[in-house]
Amino acid sequence: MLMHEDGRFVGSVSGGCVEGDVLETAAMVIASGTHQAKRYGTADGAVWEAGLPCGGDILILIQPVSPAGFPADLFDQIDAANKAGKPLTVRTNLETGLSALDAGAFVNIYAPPRRLVIVGAVEIARTLSRLARDTGFNVTVIDPRTRFLTEERFPGVSLDDRWPDEAIRAQHPDEHTAVVTLSHDPKIDDPALKAALDAATGYVAALGSKSSHAARLLRLQSLGCTDEQLARIEGPAGVTINAINAPEIALSIAGGMVRAFNHGRR
Repeated sequence: MLMHEDGRFVGSVSGGCVEGDVLETAAMVIASGTHQAKRYGTADGAVWEAGLPCGGDILILIQPVSPAGFPADLFDQIDAANKAGKPLTVRTNLETGLSALDAGAFVNIYAPPRRLVIVGAVEIARTLSRLARDTGFNVTVIDPRTRFLTEERFPGVSLDDRWPDEAIRAQHPDEHTAVVTLSHDPKIDDPALKAALDAATGYVAALGSKSSHAARLLRLQSLGCTDEQLARIEGPAGVTINAINAPEIALSIAGGMVRAFNHGRR
């Protein structure tokens, strides 16, 4: 969470449980220039007491953004790491409040933004791109059929009308990247899946029924994909919610994608 001295803030540290108290403390930290580390546990007093009604406890470091606490060049290094797709670990000395990349007891890992590459500018992709953006993904939609691929249909995301395998290789997908194929056209989906599986893509999924997925695996096998690579595809894509329309299918795919990243499934 980042807070300005005028009270504006962005981000969250607990989903809402202790934000009010953190913001009050942050105002004092800004005024004094001195960091504070606060531990919050289960609230067992008055209903308004800051705490975690869902259980557990958290330690939150509240520090001023200044050369004495969080040097400006750290932001540059975090930004550079994000652009390179690499995590960066920042450590803070809880006695001095100084953050750096070497020694310190309070550890914060700045992970690069997750990316979602959608192949097929279909109706499902419209909802999926919005859900992914709201979940913090950088989204790219790929489709050589330019009639489908318009800014009006996909506002706020990157659009790529190259052939999918070329476009995906240009993305250099890594463990923080998801590739989901939605076109239902093997000429578009199969090359995209092959390119995704040839890289260290963190999540690969393909829309379709169980029978169509079985046929897809045979086609990919003929393209040179190994059994180990094929096992990485979530097909049919998404979690089971008995989805019956495009928005619900998109929701199930978003759920499968987040589940895979958060639980380490490949």
